[in-house]
Amino acid sequence: MSYTQLRSFHAVASKGGFTAAAHHLCIGQPTVTSQVRALEDHYGVELFHRRGRRVTLTDAGRTLFAITRRLMSLEADARDLLNAYGGFHVGELKVGAVGPYHATEMLSAFNERYPGIHLTVAMGNSEEMVQRLLEYRADVAVLAHVEDDPRIVAMPYSSHPVVVMINRSHPLSGRKQLRLRDLEGERMVFRESGSTTRRAFETALAEAGIHIEPVMEFGSREAVWLAVARGIGIGVVSQIEYVPHPDIRAIRIADADVRTTAHVNCLVERQESRLIQAFFDVVRELLDSGQPTGRPVWDMEAVD
Repeated sequence: MSYTQLRSFHAVASKGGFTAAAHHLCIGQPTVTSQVRALEDHYGVELFHRRGRRVTLTDAGRTLFAITRRLMSLEADARDLLNAYGGFHVGELKVGAVGPYHATEMLSAFNERYPGIHLTVAMGNSEEMVQRLLEYRADVAVLAHVEDDPRIVAMPYSSHPVVVMINRSHPLSGRKQLRLRDLEGERMVFRESGSTTRRAFETALAEAGIHIEPVMEFGSREAVWLAVARGIGIGVVSQIEYVPHPDIRAIRIADADVRTTAHVNCLVERQESRLIQAFFDVVRELLDSGQPTGRPVWDMEAVD
C-alpha cells in the first residue's frame, strides 16, 4: 500500500468517480484507475461498486474513506504548520456555517489578516455542520447550537433573541410583544428539525406546556421568510437573521427568553492546527474589540 494509492482512492470516493478524481489530482484517469485497482488486488477487497461511470463505496470502502479523511486532514495540518512558519502565504481553510451573518465578519477579518489563505464556506443547519466537522469536511464551523460532544471544542461568540415573524395583515401583527400562548392554534411555518432556531423555540413551548404543529416545514430561513410574507403562516427567526420586508413585522416574545448563541467550533484533536488556531485568534480579537454587536448592519426598526 502506498500513499499515492490511498490518495487516488480518497479522490474517487470524495469526488464520486474516476474522471472527476483524475481532474482533481491533475493526473490521467488510467493512473487513478490502476492505483485503486492495485490497492484492491493487493488486499483482495472491493472498495467500489462500479456501475458504468458511477461508483459507490462498498462497506470496506466506506470504512477506509473514514480513515483517509483523517489522513488527508493530517496532511493539510502538516502543510498548514509549514505555511505558518513561512507566514501563512498559502493554504486552505474549510468553514461550515449555519448562516452568513457571523461567518461573514469572521471570514472578512481572517482574509484581511491572511489574504493568501483560500477560504471555502458550506452552509447548512447545525446538525449538518457538526457532521462536516466529524467527517473532516470542515476545519471550523460557526454554529448556533452546541451539543455536549467530547469530540468538539466550542468557543461562544454572541447571543441573540428569537423573534416572531408575522404578516402585517394578521390580527396579531399590531402587538408590541407576543406571549407564547398567543401563538397556540395559529398557523406556524418552521425550519427543518435540524434547525437551532426551531429547537430553541420548541424547547420554550414545551416548558410552557404549549404544543404547536407547523403547517409547513422549510429547509431554509429564506423560505420561511417568504412564506410569512405571503401570509401562509407565522414564523420564528433569530433576531440577527431577520431581514426587513414591507409585509412582515418582527415581534419580540414577552414571556420567554428564547435565544440562539453563535459558537465557533473545531474538533478537539485538531485544535492544535496552526491554521485553525489562527482562525480562533482572529475571532478572539473580534470579541475583544466588541465587534459582535448582536444585530445586523441594517437598522432593526421593525422589531418593537
